Amino acid sequence: MTEITKTLDVRGKICPYPDMDTMTTLKKMQKGEVLEVLLDYPLSVERIPRNLKKQKHKLLEVEKLDGPNHRMLIEAHGLK
Repeated sequence: MTEITKTLDVRGKICPYPDMDTMTTLKKMQKGEVLEVLLDYPLSVERIPRNLKKQKHKLLEVEKLDGPNHRMLIEAHGLK
């Protein structure tokens, strides 16, 4: 089981906030730390993985929960 370092809950937020908040949080994390993102905005479920790839972060898991809710686990690249 993956050890989660930090949880970011962006449920109820719409474009561009889930994406921006996720990237901003990852910039503050050390390499190897794991961010759990809870979100319910469908476009962000598609966009965040693309942005992660550009920033060299690693998407570990995307889990569909109930309704529009999703959970992502992301390993930080450690850009700082």
